[in-house]
Amino acid sequence: MSHYQRTLTVQTNGKCLHKVTSKIASIVSESGIRTGMCSLFLRHTSASLIIQENADPDVLVDLENFLSKLVPEGYQYVHSTEGPDDMPAHIRSVLTHTSEQIPIANGRLVLGTWQGIYLWEHRRHGHSRELVVHISGD
Repeated sequence: MSHYQRTLTVQTNGKCLHKVTSKIASIVSESGIRTGMCSLFLRHTSASLIIQENADPDVLVDLENFLSKLVPEGYQYVHSTEGPDDMPAHIRSVLTHTSEQIPIANGRLVLGTWQGIYLWEHRRHGHSRELVVHISGD
């Protein structure tokens, strides 16, 4: 079994879902691994990873709107050192994921037709986010 690992840096522009599917697919391709698993790990506690619809952008808008209502800013959180959007971002991260596992077959990610991989920035301002991509297999 072989292993291949890279850290992908994603610059965000504030609250938004950033599609990273093609960047991860490129890393899988350069790994040379034909059959295996792609593990993704986001090294942050105020952003997350999701696999979601990649055809209709309204889905992403609805997800953001729903999560903003579920975990509002302005609530009297105890943790407020980094600003009023920080604690809600931590809660949103807990409700979603900071890691994903995607099978690899024939050297490609085995995603469904309408699935894409997104880094979800939960903070108002842009950040430099690190996503560890670990590929293992043959």
